Amino acid sequence: MVEHVVVIGAGVYGAAVSAELARRGARVTVVDGGAPAGGTSGATFSWTNSCGKQPRAYHDLSVASMEAHAKLAHDVPGSDWYHEGGNLEWGGSDDECERLRRKVAMVSSYGYEARWLTRADALRLEPDMNPAQLPADEIAYFPAEGWIEPTRLIAHLFSTAGVERIWHDAVTGVDVSGGRVTSVLLASGQRLTADAVVNCAGPQADHIADLAGLDLPMRNTRGVLVYTSPAAVSTSRVVHAPQVHLRPDGAGRLLLHTHDIDGAAQVLDTGEISVEQTAVDRLMAAGRALYPGLGAASVESIRVGERPIPGDGLPVLGRAPDLPNFHFAVSHSGATLSLYAGALVAAEVLGEDRTGELAPFRFERF
Repeated sequence: MVEHVVVIGAGVYGAAVSAELARRGARVTVVDGGAPAGGTSGATFSWTNSCGKQPRAYHDLSVASMEAHAKLAHDVPGSDWYHEGGNLEWGGSDDECERLRRKVAMVSSYGYEARWLTRADALRLEPDMNPAQLPADEIAYFPAEGWIEPTRLIAHLFSTAGVERIWHDAVTGVDVSGGRVTSVLLASGQRLTADAVVNCAGPQADHIADLAGLDLPMRNTRGVLVYTSPAAVSTSRVVHAPQVHLRPDGAGRLLLHTHDIDGAAQVLDTGEISVEQTAVDRLMAAGRALYPGLGAASVESIRVGERPIPGDGLPVLGRAPDLPNFHFAVSHSGATLSLYAGALVAAEVLGEDRTGELAPFRFERF
């Protein structure tokens, strides 16, 4: 019988798994080598979507996860972390336009809501965009998408979970005996006995798996995010333009990103990560071209996150077959997936059969 569960990692997955375990009556200890939301969850675009995700099982998992976010936000009075404003996207080249057409056709065939807008339609939704930056038509709109504020969500989940919390104390060992995990060792020397362990360590999930004798292939990547100073710009949606992706980030700030800027992050000899200024300037220029109201805004901060991406790009969820009380909750798109996928994993930890949902994402596929 599972009574005490140790959850490793205090990002969106760790918070979601912990909250669900506690709701189901388990005693939970969540540990993190840093502060909660101090890793990837604190440096993410956090776009909630299933926009082109394949295979179909991954799409369906993402849609169910988006619905879980909407339900939680509806059920919690005063919830302020969930923003279902929709997503606008258009291409800048013939190839990009063709890829977008194929994506819209695919998700529409799945029953996922997607519409084509004209320039005038898009400007009714986002009136401060520069019309000259928009195509006359073929602007895709995905109304059920949006974004979350991960730190606020994590705070809510932990505030209601009633779990033991251990921060700034990294996991240094996982004890295994008789084909089961028996305890988790922390840098402080504390040893936590456990009936089950859930690996929610994000980009460090392969290290935690290795401590338990398991080989989890990962191909993590860096993501660079640029936060503007507050600007009097009206925007309430996620926007994917050819040269810049952006969304609101509270108190009038905008969060800017493109995949092109991710390669501008460099690790210095000191171990710190630096981002080339020219790449930041290009991104800001693209943002100002799309939203002229950003003209007076400056760069308030730059964050570089590490995306936890399992080797084949798909989530890793549920128990390890050779170590059945060791469980995974690891994926890219944690902002989208964490609530629903975390609840599935928590249910399985406590003995519920969730094979139907988790089978495509099992660790043993590696």
